[in-house]
Amino acid sequence: MSSDAKPAVFLRQVSKKYPIYDHPSQKLLELLSFRRKQFHREFWALQDVDLVVMPGTTLGIVGQNGSGKSTLLQIVAGILKQTRGDCFIKGTVAALLELGSGFNPEFTGRENVFMSGAIMGMRHDEIRRRFKEIIDFAEIGEFIDRPVKTYSTGMFMRLAFAVAIHVDPEILLVDEALAVGDLIFQHRCINRIRRMRDQGKTILFVTHDLQAMTRFCDRAILLDAGRKLEDGSPEHVSQKYQALIFERERKSIGADQVWQGNGSAQELPVVSTIPYVHHRYGNGSARISGIILYSKDGKVANEVKADQEVLLVISARIERSLEHPIIGFTVRDRMGVEITSSNTSYEGLHLPAAAPGSVITAGFRMHIPMLRPGSYSISPAIAQGNIWEHSIEDWIDNAYIIDVLETGLIYGAMRWPVEVSFRIS
Repeated sequence: MSSDAKPAVFLRQVSKKYPIYDHPSQKLLELLSFRRKQFHREFWALQDVDLVVMPGTTLGIVGQNGSGKSTLLQIVAGILKQTRGDCFIKGTVAALLELGSGFNPEFTGRENVFMSGAIMGMRHDEIRRRFKEIIDFAEIGEFIDRPVKTYSTGMFMRLAFAVAIHVDPEILLVDEALAVGDLIFQHRCINRIRRMRDQGKTILFVTHDLQAMTRFCDRAILLDAGRKLEDGSPEHVSQKYQALIFERERKSIGADQVWQGNGSAQELPVVSTIPYVHHRYGNGSARISGIILYSKDGKVANEVKADQEVLLVISARIERSLEHPIIGFTVRDRMGVEITSSNTSYEGLHLPAAAPGSVITAGFRMHIPMLRPGSYSISPAIAQGNIWEHSIEDWIDNAYIIDVLETGLIYGAMRWPVEVSFRIS
């Protein structure tokens, strides 16, 4: 990319306001007063968002529900007009937002392909040239000449996705639209979007899947309550997003009280958030339902230092009766090398039998050793048996990521506690 390339997407102080009426009649009263009286509340879906996206960038957009992600994409797509601020787009845009929103249920699939393609800016001859490729991608066969009101939801969404993805835009907007159809079709969609990325297309990608974002995007932003909180690498933004979620969960469950007691089961908070579920396996008699790491001040710990005291909390829901449940974890470095492992049985804590529907929560208090600075993962697990003989019921690889901060020079993987003496003779 040349140094004088212009941004594909340029937002400056973009804000979007919605009026909220408690009753429909209030809108009429406001109109009759010629807006001299206000009967609505103001809701700002976006507030003063600055964003510059260069051509060829794949940008991930994360945030909790209601943070403004979809509103941002709709403004970039030209569906919504911002209340204030500037929005400049350079290039043709295709939006995978509300798939099939322009389809007429009375028209056939064939008719809707031509109509939807025209709405997206394709010429009639372009649609005709790509028509076979579109229907082959959608795989709806002879249904292409039947009214779409006779389609299943999956068929409807596949056809809508196929049309949108074949517009061949310079800028592609994706809003959680990859969960359409079966697993085979989902993989086909992802591969198609990946090919567009490799061709140098600009992609704005809204998702709640942090693993997909870190693998798929080369930059990310975090939105919260309509404001941009973070802008940087997907790994950095992902950790900030985790911290935001966990901090709110901590407040809701009163986790500040955990450190004030003796660590009994009644004082441990039940956690229900798992940052990453990239790969899990097990017999399924129990499932890990949450993992979180607290610092001593009761805050969520995504960054730790040597000798820092932390509390790792793991919750698991029991699906079938377990006579001898074990909860534990494994810590690995960024190369996948196992650093340490522990579990309730190894530490001498024998958990009681657990009935279906119950939730077991285990807390592991520990001091962080003098580790080499860098990224480390924690993989939680629940098993049945004892430390010598057991069956894995659920294991999640690399579910929680922490950064160990530098606290001094370390040779190798870690620094042992060493006392030195000497003599001269």
